[in-house]
Amino acid sequence: MVKKVKQNDRSSKKLRLPSSSILIVLVFSAVVCPCLGDDIIWSETYGGVDDEIASEVTVQTSDGGYAVFGETESFGVGQSDFWLIKTDSAGNMQWNRTYGGVSIETSGSMYATTDGGYIMCGSTASFGAGGYDAWLVRVDGNGNTEWNQTYGGTDNEYANHVIQTVDGGYALGGRTLSYGTGADYFWLVKVDADGNMEWDQTYGGAGSEYGMYVIQTNDGGYALVGHTSSVGAGSFDVWFIKTDAGGNMLWDQLYGGTGLEWGQCVAQTSDGGYAIAGTTASFGAGERDFWLVKVDADGNMEWDQTYGGTGNDCANYFIQTEDSGYAIVGFTTVGSDQNATLIKTDVSGNMEWNQTYGGAGTETAYALLRTNNGYYLLTLNTRSYGAGHDDIWLVEVIPEGLTFAVMALLTTVSMFVGYRYSIKRRETRPNRVN
Repeated sequence: MVKKVKQNDRSSKKLRLPSSSILIVLVFSAVVCPCLGDDIIWSETYGGVDDEIASEVTVQTSDGGYAVFGETESFGVGQSDFWLIKTDSAGNMQWNRTYGGVSIETSGSMYATTDGGYIMCGSTASFGAGGYDAWLVRVDGNGNTEWNQTYGGTDNEYANHVIQTVDGGYALGGRTLSYGTGADYFWLVKVDADGNMEWDQTYGGAGSEYGMYVIQTNDGGYALVGHTSSVGAGSFDVWFIKTDAGGNMLWDQLYGGTGLEWGQCVAQTSDGGYAIAGTTASFGAGERDFWLVKVDADGNMEWDQTYGGTGNDCANYFIQTEDSGYAIVGFTTVGSDQNATLIKTDVSGNMEWNQTYGGAGTETAYALLRTNNGYYLLTLNTRSYGAGHDDIWLVEVIPEGLTFAVMALLTTVSMFVGYRYSIKRRETRPNRVN
């Protein structure tokens, strides 16, 4: 027998969800989470019929939009050119510019300058003294070229990363074959605000060195990370170099096992030490795994963590998050499938959650930033979506913990508002005549 609930039963008010509250929940769900269970807010692809390659840096601009840097084979005047894209906050392209000559330009990274412009680095075979030279291009906030400079000798030079320094100049990290005694050397170049070289330093041995990333440290010096085959335990080891303000080496550290290790990027952490992200074939569960290494202020390892499955997993970039944890991007393979991967860890590198993004083709994540609204923006390459072979793909996602927190908060607020609205209607409803 079904028990009837009296209209004046107070408990019925606590258990019953008013229809107006249900409507508000549905409206909030439609606005905030267009697809329940999916953390993607929006995504956009950029490219033509040929290949486009994303770089390791995307920045959020003062208007809430984004500046995306990479290289394009579909547009421009050469075989491949630098490509700068400006979008609004939802990823809609507002403008784009190409930079290059009749030959090949390959992108390294970009940095948003303090005056609202951009500095871009990479390599050029169209200009300079050698086969490939390091190339810096300075543009204003609308992408108009202000100046460009090449750096290098008669052999090949590659600029992989650029930063603006505290004196208003720039520092670029990469590798050189024109200078040094080995096959490739780490190369650190310091230039003034107009791109004129102030000094350069090389670091290396008889083997090959690949300088991938440079930061200016709190003491005004520099920290470089990459990988070396000149020294270490394996075919390549992660190599971390700390210098003074003039690029003179103060100390260096190696990290790795008997296999292959790559160092991709470094950041000075909130405790004064450093974190390094890369890839390892010596440790972990698979052929290659994400590798996060935490070291103290002198480069001594405090802990390390690997992330991955039985296949090939490679890390390209990371950031330290507001909770002192880390967010790392790259790609993961399961069988023949390659998807972009985002991993979030706690302060000790323990994985909290991970997400993959992709379709039937191959996807790789190259850059990551935390947006002003607390979401993550991933910059990827995709072969599953877009117009050509490889296209640049921007994806804005809600962090896993925030997804549930937002929905729980909105549901609670909407239930309360709906409940109050229902009570208000009852209080203002004319008395029924029995």
